[in-house]
Amino acid sequence: MSAMEIIKEGLLGGLTSVYSIALIVFPLMVFMEIAKDIGALDWLAKSSKPITRFMKISDNSAFPLAIGLVFGLAFGAGVIIQSAKEGNLDKRSLLLVALFLACCHAVFEDTLLFVAVGANGWFLLAIRTVTAFALTAIVSKRIKIKPDKGTGTLSDK
Repeated sequence: MSAMEIIKEGLLGGLTSVYSIALIVFPLMVFMEIAKDIGALDWLAKSSKPITRFMKISDNSAFPLAIGLVFGLAFGAGVIIQSAKEGNLDKRSLLLVALFLACCHAVFEDTLLFVAVGANGWFLLAIRTVTAFALTAIVSKRIKIKPDKGTGTLSDK
C-alpha cells in the first residue's frame, strides 16, 4: 500500500467519522437550545441540585453531564464545548464534569457491551459510578480554581 493510498484512506475514514458524529451532535445542539427555550434545562438543573452540589459543580453542568453519561464522550463533548462557549460552564465545573465523565460515560452502551462479553453489568456500573463520584469529590476539594464573587468570572487564586 502506497503512502498516497494510506493518506487517502486516513482522510476518508476521518471525514466519515466526523460526519457520523455530526449527525448526532447537531441534533443534540438543537435539542439543547429547544430545551433551554422551554425551561427544561432549568428544571433539570433544579432537580439535579443534590448531585451537582455534592460534586461542587454549577447547576448548569447537569445537562452536559447527563448527555455525556448517556451518549458518551464523543457526543457529550459537543454539548460540553457548546455550554462552555455560551458561558454556562465555568472552568472549575468544566474540569470536574470532564473528570467525572472520563470515569463514567456512555453508561448504557458500555455496560451492555461488557455484559455481552460476560461481565457483571451491575458490578461494572457500580464501580464506574463510585469511582467517578469519589474522584470528582476528591479533586473538587483540592482544586484551586474558584468563581469570583459577583462577576461570574474565575480566578486561579
